[in-house]
Amino acid sequence: MKKFQFSLDSILGYRQQVLESRQNEYAKALAQLREQQARVDDAKERYRRTNQQFREQAANGITAADALGFENGLRALEHEIARETRRLEELRQKAEEKRALVVEAHKDATMLERLKDKQLDAYQKDLQKNDERFIDELISATRAAKSES
Repeated sequence: MKKFQFSLDSILGYRQQVLESRQNEYAKALAQLREQQARVDDAKERYRRTNQQFREQAANGITAADALGFENGLRALEHEIARETRRLEELRQKAEEKRALVVEAHKDATMLERLKDKQLDAYQKDLQKNDERFIDELISATRAAKSES
């Protein structure tokens, strides 16, 4: 009997390549997401430090110009935080879309892998039946030869 060959092997290979490609895209999206989260965290930390510095100096008495400078700096940081947070949400959405594509590609590849496993199992069972038939015929022929002698 000939060697087992899955008729959809090329399609399975393609689906596995698609899965790998989508996994790589998802990994890149997650890396971008982490970087953006770090930017947001950094902006929030700078805001916290600037605000703390403003409070400390205000408690000791500062000029109106210095207070206005702090206020403008804090407003700029608030806008930066808002902008970076919006970008973070956009990247989260993209990462979620990439994850959904990975799940879909995984399902497609898994479906073909299961089909291949079922066909291989059926092939092996058929091979085993043929072997058993051959052994039965061999035993029958041996018994027939013994009974003739």
